[in-house]
Amino acid sequence: MCHRVRNVNKTGEAEVHIDPYDNSWPQSFERERSVLAQAIGDYIVGTIEHVGSTAVPGLAAKPVIDIMVGVESLAASQPALRILESLEYFYFPYRADVMHRFCKPSPRLRSHHLHLVAFKGRVWIERIAFRDYLRNHSDVAADYVILKQQLAARFRFDREAYTIAKGPLCSPGRRTGIGTPRPVRAHRRLNGRAGEHGALN
Repeated sequence: MCHRVRNVNKTGEAEVHIDPYDNSWPQSFERERSVLAQAIGDYIVGTIEHVGSTAVPGLAAKPVIDIMVGVESLAASQPALRILESLEYFYFPYRADVMHRFCKPSPRLRSHHLHLVAFKGRVWIERIAFRDYLRNHSDVAADYVILKQQLAARFRFDREAYTIAKGPLCSPGRRTGIGTPRPVRAHRRLNGRAGEHGALN
């Protein structure tokens, strides 16, 4: 079934739940990476990366594969939106000034998130750094899971609030690994501040 490229709001979105790590997640990414490389290869100038919590071995996460594709610019990759529509990617505008964002197959039932961003731009660099930091610091990753589980219980029916609540932990200063606070401790200081980059698992 093909979903038209159109705006959606949070009404009817899937609820938030955190699953134990699934060994099939890397394979799911690789299968989708191959599909995307063939379908929109003309618009890719960088690599196709597995990001978000499902890209961190052993980390519990929302069971949605986050994929980031490096493009020259949002304007240059605009024609790819129609191609992605044919692959059941549903355009979901979020921070549309820095990314083309999609969910598959729909906001209610999600298996994948796709982000087209400027290759080696700010968002690209920060998301790769955050992923790699969690991969290399198991103690921080473990605390991050606790925080996500707490937030998922609190914001089960509000994905936007869930994303905002954990967003400050993913801010640029904490993605470098320099002076990174333990997530659970940091959460005590969040006070509902909006996150900059959010929308990952």
